[in-house]
Amino acid sequence: MTPSRAASVIESMMGTPWPVFLWGPPGCGKSSLVHSVGTALQRTVIDIRAALLDPTDLRGIPMLHDGRAVWCPPAFLPSAGDRPGILFFDELNAAPPLVQASLYQLTLDRRVGEYRLPDAWSIVAAGNRLEDRALAFRMPSALSNRFVHVEVEVDYDDWRAWAHRAQIHPLVVGLLALRRELLHDMRSGERGFATPRSWAMASDVLKQFGSVDLCFDVLVGTVGEGAATELRAFAERTQSGRIVELILDDPEHAELPSDLGDLYAVVSFLITSIKDPRSRAACGTLLGRLPVEMAILVARDTLRVDPSLRKQPQYTAFISLHSSSINAHD
Repeated sequence: MTPSRAASVIESMMGTPWPVFLWGPPGCGKSSLVHSVGTALQRTVIDIRAALLDPTDLRGIPMLHDGRAVWCPPAFLPSAGDRPGILFFDELNAAPPLVQASLYQLTLDRRVGEYRLPDAWSIVAAGNRLEDRALAFRMPSALSNRFVHVEVEVDYDDWRAWAHRAQIHPLVVGLLALRRELLHDMRSGERGFATPRSWAMASDVLKQFGSVDLCFDVLVGTVGEGAATELRAFAERTQSGRIVELILDDPEHAELPSDLGDLYAVVSFLITSIKDPRSRAACGTLLGRLPVEMAILVARDTLRVDPSLRKQPQYTAFISLHSSSINAHD
């Protein structure tokens, strides 16, 4: 399922006592998804790397009290007075079998020995699949049966909506709008390969160095040689920076690019900077100039970044004509 659907499932499952396990390839955003749910619901997220635990860590250590041994739970587990939260076991199936077995009681009974997980807390875990060539042990069936399993898929539309909010470099967004298959591609066998996570890294590299030519060798080590070469070719043939300036100066009359790749890049530049007054004005004007499908994409993505745009007259008029198409993807 898409990341947005998986986030919705996690939110709904918090109304039950049952834990959720997110499966997916490396770099698809499983960890970010859990943290974003926590932020959206104002829940604390305690991130525990299961692979770093010993089998006895969850039980804690014993102390003598009135002549009897009492177990003191570890400080990383939530206490009864803590605000609601998510206990997140990341990379759970990268932990050895004995560590996984130590989670049996906590995931089913919400307790370990004398410790009880507070009612307002939910358990979520995540891990890579065996076929992903990542470190992973087969999950014991007894533990597997304690989880609701969710398979997270890489989804371009979900990623694009996130990319604009995260201000991913417009050249990256523009390239992937045309070559969606490059969003996640592990086939090369290189150390660097294309995933949503590594494209976010590539975006930061581009912003730091200023151009693809100045950091091509770094990009190869980030998203792989094939994807980096595609990005360099895309950057060479698009003149989006110059075109954007012309559009910002005169959005009503500036010539729009005829090449689809250039148009995607220009739109990405504008959406990324939508908080800027010039970009807000330009996007409003372009809603009436762009092809309808492209205009709907611009309206949908800019509204996700800045919902207050609905009050702008040009947006109000456009939404009244195309509300079903805009809302269908939200």
